Amino acid sequence: MLKLLTVIGARPQIIKAAAISRAISNAFSSTIQESILHTGQHYDANMSQVFFDQLGIPQPHFNLGVGSGAHGVQTAKMISGIEEVLLQGHFDGIILYGDTNSTLAGAVAASKLHIPVYHIEAGLRSFNMAMPEEVNRIVCDQLSSICFAPTQTAVENLRHEGFFDSQATFADGRHRLVCNCGDVMYDNSIYFASLAQQHSTILQDLDIQPNNYILATVHRDNNTDNPERLQAIFHALSDIAEQEHITVVLPLHPRTKKILEQHHSTQLTHHIRIIPPASFFDINMLEQHAKIVMTDSGGVQKEAFFFEKPCVILRPETEWVEIVNHGAGFIADADYQRIIDGYHTLIDHPVRFPHLFGDAHAAEKILETIIKNS
Repeated sequence: MLKLLTVIGARPQIIKAAAISRAISNAFSSTIQESILHTGQHYDANMSQVFFDQLGIPQPHFNLGVGSGAHGVQTAKMISGIEEVLLQGHFDGIILYGDTNSTLAGAVAASKLHIPVYHIEAGLRSFNMAMPEEVNRIVCDQLSSICFAPTQTAVENLRHEGFFDSQATFADGRHRLVCNCGDVMYDNSIYFASLAQQHSTILQDLDIQPNNYILATVHRDNNTDNPERLQAIFHALSDIAEQEHITVVLPLHPRTKKILEQHHSTQLTHHIRIIPPASFFDINMLEQHAKIVMTDSGGVQKEAFFFEKPCVILRPETEWVEIVNHGAGFIADADYQRIIDGYHTLIDHPVRFPHLFGDAHAAEKILETIIKNS
């Protein structure tokens, strides 16, 4: 029996972990024993617990309860806690997702103990080293025994960085493996779309019509903690809503809500509907039925593409360059005019949504690869 520790801390990781846990339960329960460690990086109930409840993920076997804090302090607490769990549990490998401090901490703790690191969403690059997430994902890739890339672009990023020519050898004598497995979030979007239709009443609750609203999310600190950037984004959202007579639905991250209350809340048009952080089924429904999505979230960009919705990207770059290259995304940053232009560009022109993220069986491929290389 292969013992694996899955580390999660932020809500996107909880969602990604659902695909792996579901695949283990359905097809690998006789060969893999999974334990889940929650670092507590996101500790608000709407940001974490509701996702366990709705997605059917087993409750965490370990919860570090780290909470928020400065990057160094938070990451150090996570490394210490993960290391203790790894030492006690005698695990054969650790599964990490994405690019959070929880990801970084898991990679550092496991690699020091010579425990194989399996990085899901390896190879993503924004090429912006000022982003904490970029640092985290690069370090995790370097420490990973197997890099599970979700797209061919991610594979090519790793190729350009020398991963295929690397002479690095891990403690068990193995060399690093790069695997294009597809995207576990595509697995989830396909699996949960019909369940969201059954369980979510968000459209009725908000009294909005399908394909007649904009879904917007803003949570990255370089947007929320910069009053000028935040003002430009909300100014653009307000003007688009007023001029196009369309509702903007905005599930508001707690950090954004706090900053917004301190600054420009009086400037918001009544067309902007601010709601609490949405549950997984609710955000799934909002993505499925939006006319267009405007976000600084990498995950929401991708989910918009899965549901064939154009996306204005409220960042200066994106890891999901495929979306932009195929004309389904428009990088607007926090630039008022570019946000306006992005909306009209995507609404006024036909958009293609080719299959770029696998066949909705990424989780099974990941687990098969781990078993084969253990």
